[in-house]
Amino acid sequence: MMTIMLNKFTRKQITHERIVEVASRAIRRAGTNGVGVADMMKEAGLTHGGFYAHFESRDALVVEAIQRAWIDSSTAIKAATARRMACGEGHFAALVHSYLHESHLDQIECGCVVAALASEMPRMSDAVLNEARRNVNALVELVRSTLPQSADPARAEDAAAMMVGALQLARVFGGQRGRYLLARTSEQLITQFGPFYPN
Repeated sequence: MMTIMLNKFTRKQITHERIVEVASRAIRRAGTNGVGVADMMKEAGLTHGGFYAHFESRDALVVEAIQRAWIDSSTAIKAATARRMACGEGHFAALVHSYLHESHLDQIECGCVVAALASEMPRMSDAVLNEARRNVNALVELVRSTLPQSADPARAEDAAAMMVGALQLARVFGGQRGRYLLARTSEQLITQFGPFYPN
């Protein structure tokens, strides 16, 4: 009996994780209001009717999807940053080049959730906005971790704002113009904040 209950719980958890994973990509691709519950459930290979076995509300799913999107995208950015640092690049420069890399331009559904959703955050419900703000703060903290401890904390906010804004505008421009904007902004950030900061 215990094994049956455990298997049932495990299957439900696996299904839950699949829904969250699909939703994390969908909201980055189309925005929190650009995709419905039925669409996300269908993409996960499930029926709409099974939604409330996993989530109390649509907002509850969106909150978990934003959490997952940040974990996935920040893990990828940190890994790319570490690879650049292993080749001798400074911490801040490595982060900037990883975040503003042209691959990030084209892969919105796998990219930074802050850049994907920032423009719609003021219109989010309180629960969703609170989670989105946590991700904004986490991005600022990630940038701050590459700056000297003596640096003004506001400088991390400045740099994060430039990175997010450049990525958003580059996606609007697209093509060569977008790639050129990313390269130009990277150069300006590294010139302004310094190419090499210790860990």
